[in-house]
Amino acid sequence: MDRVIYIAMTGARETTRQLAATTHNLANISTNGFKQELSVMRALPVLGDGAKTRAFVLETTPGTDFTPGAIQHTGRSMDVAVKGQGWIAVQDAAGREAYTRMGSLEVSPNGIVQTTSGLNVLADGSPLAVPPDQTISIGADGTVSAIPTGQGLNAVTIAGRIKLVNPEEKALIRGEDGLFRLKGGADAPADETVELASGALESSNVNPAEAMVNMVTLSRQFEMNMRVIRAAEDNDSSSNKLLRMS
Repeated sequence: MDRVIYIAMTGARETTRQLAATTHNLANISTNGFKQELSVMRALPVLGDGAKTRAFVLETTPGTDFTPGAIQHTGRSMDVAVKGQGWIAVQDAAGREAYTRMGSLEVSPNGIVQTTSGLNVLADGSPLAVPPDQTISIGADGTVSAIPTGQGLNAVTIAGRIKLVNPEEKALIRGEDGLFRLKGGADAPADETVELASGALESSNVNPAEAMVNMVTLSRQFEMNMRVIRAAEDNDSSSNKLLRMS
């Protein structure tokens, strides 16, 4: 009885957490470069005197599905998509280096290349700046070229090169802001083999149908755990009645 209550109680709690992750995935179906969260459950025995009959159900450390999303061509010169594996280095709100696959870029009023969410794009460890009144183009290797408005290709200048990295997936962790970082807090080295597709964006890798089915399944699991708790309560009540009669 004791074990059943603990398993059902913690199972219901962890199911709600998985529901939250699934809901978050569904909310980001249209977010460019988004990678869906993964989570599984495992049994964990309770340690300590008098606790040998008890076991918890816990959600393991949430993982990430790093499968690349589909590349959608936009025709916009400041849109880039990472081909295959790799990441774009950006500066997070705390000024640290972080990584994203969201390649919808723009130039701020101060001449800094940023994502449309306001994150500075990095080049050699510092924000990438471009001259004012320039036409910007981005090469496959991340090189940002600037052409003064009204002039020809002979006036092209190289503003810098976007830092592209490709660390091992198992070394990355997702932050609460949706950006990825190395587990140890260090900065990943630039990888010259990473390529960009200009005039395109990577779509989210969330499968809407699969996420909806998963949400229904988790809802039913939660209901099942609650039924087990109610059944255990009824059994406990019946046991107490039998003990009083004896």
